[in-house]
Amino acid sequence: MSALECIAVDDEPLALGLVCAFIEKTPFLNLAGKFSSAVEALQAINSKHIDVIFLDIQMPDLTGIELARILEKAGTRAPRIIFTTAFNQYALDGFRVDAIDYLLKPFNYEEFLRAASKAQAYAELLQKASSAGSSENKDEYLFLKVEYQLVRIAYDDILYTEGLKDYVKVHLKSDPKPVLSLTSLKALEEKLPPSKFMRVHRSFIVNLDKISAVTRNTIQIAATTIPVSDQYKESFNQYLSKWM
Repeated sequence: MSALECIAVDDEPLALGLVCAFIEKTPFLNLAGKFSSAVEALQAINSKHIDVIFLDIQMPDLTGIELARILEKAGTRAPRIIFTTAFNQYALDGFRVDAIDYLLKPFNYEEFLRAASKAQAYAELLQKASSAGSSENKDEYLFLKVEYQLVRIAYDDILYTEGLKDYVKVHLKSDPKPVLSLTSLKALEEKLPPSKFMRVHRSFIVNLDKISAVTRNTIQIAATTIPVSDQYKESFNQYLSKWM
């Protein structure tokens, strides 16, 4: 695997210089640019391929968190982010925007290398997933980020998904313990094939093949009763009408 193309973004010259030195010291990283503002970095990201951003959070004009949210909307090809900050209160915000890791200043090279290795492992998983997808039926599974791993989940194994505040629970027929992923139900809905899955409530997406019974306002899947809200009832009833 080739070196990961990286940029460093920090409005503090000393901190920026340290991160750049660490990148250049790491064999599997290549420094593609350094920037003192998130606005400058965004222009570079839009013009060249970048794999990883080492990103400060507190910066003028555009913060690191705001830049991460912009990139998140760009989809799965957006660069992965490792936050570098002196303020630990941003940790939860960092994980909400799907950051690879969170380095708290001052950090040493060992800590930097540990975070960079997570980015390398993540890139290798994506590459393997892409290779597998080219030789297998992509309609049979998805990869879901669970902690710092990409976990392969077969569509046929999913019973239903449940949205919580910051997480999604994926309930499986093969395991009584649900898979927990830091993502939104809307983001997961976009990954699931609509021919197999349907959202029936603001908090639930069901596998249509796993429905065992239906009442006026509920769906039964295994031992779980799932509500059908008014917002989604019409589309669900249209699906049911095909089988009546």
